Amino acid sequence: MQPLVFPEFLMPAVRYPFFVRRDLDGFFGLFIDNLIQLLLILQLCAMFCGMEGESRGLLYQRILPGAAVSIILGNLFYAWQARRLARQTGRDDVTALPYGINTPSLLIYIHFVMAPVYRESLGTMSPAEAAEFAWEMGLIACLGSGLIEFFGAFIAESIRKRTPRAALLSTLAGIAIGFIAMQFALQIFHKPLLGMLPLAVVLITYFSQVPFPFHLPGGFIAVLLGTATAWLLTLLVRAWPDAPTWIADSAMNPAAVTEAWSQRGFYLPLFAGDTIWRVLQQPDLWLKHLSVIIPMGLFNLIGSLQNIESAEAAGDRYHTGTSLAVNGIGSITAALFGSCFPTTIYIGHPGWKGLGARAGYSTLNGLVIAVICLTGTVGVMNALIPREAGASIVLWIGIIITAQAFAACSKEHAPAVAVGLFPALVAWGLNLVQATLFAAGGKTMQDLLLAAPHLELQGYLLEPMIILDRGYIFTCMILSAISAFLIDRKFFTAGVWALIGASFAGLGLTHAFQLSGNVFDFLYAFSTPAEGTLSSRAWPVGIGYLLSALVFFAFGLHARRVGKLERIEH
Repeated sequence: MQPLVFPEFLMPAVRYPFFVRRDLDGFFGLFIDNLIQLLLILQLCAMFCGMEGESRGLLYQRILPGAAVSIILGNLFYAWQARRLARQTGRDDVTALPYGINTPSLLIYIHFVMAPVYRESLGTMSPAEAAEFAWEMGLIACLGSGLIEFFGAFIAESIRKRTPRAALLSTLAGIAIGFIAMQFALQIFHKPLLGMLPLAVVLITYFSQVPFPFHLPGGFIAVLLGTATAWLLTLLVRAWPDAPTWIADSAMNPAAVTEAWSQRGFYLPLFAGDTIWRVLQQPDLWLKHLSVIIPMGLFNLIGSLQNIESAEAAGDRYHTGTSLAVNGIGSITAALFGSCFPTTIYIGHPGWKGLGARAGYSTLNGLVIAVICLTGTVGVMNALIPREAGASIVLWIGIIITAQAFAACSKEHAPAVAVGLFPALVAWGLNLVQATLFAAGGKTMQDLLLAAPHLELQGYLLEPMIILDRGYIFTCMILSAISAFLIDRKFFTAGVWALIGASFAGLGLTHAFQLSGNVFDFLYAFSTPAEGTLSSRAWPVGIGYLLSALVFFAFGLHARRVGKLERIEH
């Protein structure tokens, strides 16, 4: 049910402060999530794209200031949007949509656009020139994603109305379990001396809902205790050189703080539109990257759509088109001012709403992130605060997202939510396999499959894991939607979704792949596999969807004939 919306002249007076106490809790969760993305940018761009040494300026002078512009723009807009919704509905509990750098796009664009460009350019360019060329291709990727998100905003609402809530939320739950909750749970138990005390504070704060003395925010206490513990252990290790490894491993590095402090400065954003225009005039440089840019743009669009649905399920109904359009504008702005990484509406609105955050947490996050990006102090934050200190906050958010997927849907649709979890969990498992083989440095995934196409890992077939991983966000939605409509006895609509699944598989948006070493990529119907890769079209899966559609249509006719079909949705 939609919330009551008043005409402007009848808007009720509602006290909606710019900042409430629980906004500080929300800020710590969102800030740490944003900070982690910034730290990934520093680490991965230096490692894979040559942005270190004399090329470090690309990070501190171009990418981070550009990210600051997009982050402050989006956070301020979504805070204003929350205030407007509060005024329209007469409610004082409206929570702004969380917003920041898109993690999947960050990883994909570095590994599949920027890093390959850097490696291929080293033969004809100096390392500094190759790093700059990688940055330019990253700008094109970010711009392309933003354009897809912006223009997709005009059709996204119609998609949302025709998609069951179970299908939209189950994908988020799968991502929350594997890529959020599990990841941060492992970090906590990797360094329990740093992570478990903050975890206890977070569990007390958000599960028991009992306030701390003086109403201090639980998120702030968790981060403070984790950081204080880390530096106390550092002092202990310096005084006790023979301290056990399990203590020494939790110590911080004071030299890293000094080094990070030396990188501080003030870096104003620089307009990169002229660079983008110059590269766009040479389509031979960027057309080949559309095979990565287009699916990631669609991925971001659908993901943001799901997050808006998640917000509505939690009680805050925002206008889909406007929210998505500004999301796209944020990514376009990022590219125009030098960032290679799209921004997005974050997963986790129910978690921040559960914290009691309103609009202030979004405003504060945008301001603080912008300051540390523009002053080059991201590295200082990394050196001062152990990641484990804030991991428990993000873990809790992942738990809440998963719980919401079941709680916000009808009891009858719970199996449909469960079905939609599997592709995302498979993608998480494959990510671990890939990372393990990268680290092992021996046989690659391609070597293993060439030697044994039906290879099993502890009973799990490797090739089907890759098949399910490719386009898994779409697969989650399709399988969950089919299940939800079958539960509702809408057999013809389920058949239509099966046809959508067949179309996506046929086009290569799902299930098709090409594998080179340990790196797998999409294989579209209109593209030719790269030389030397192990490739697989998705024709068998597409045919399977088609056969399923025929079964659903046939059974729909049967059910209609025997009077068991309740309603067909067109």
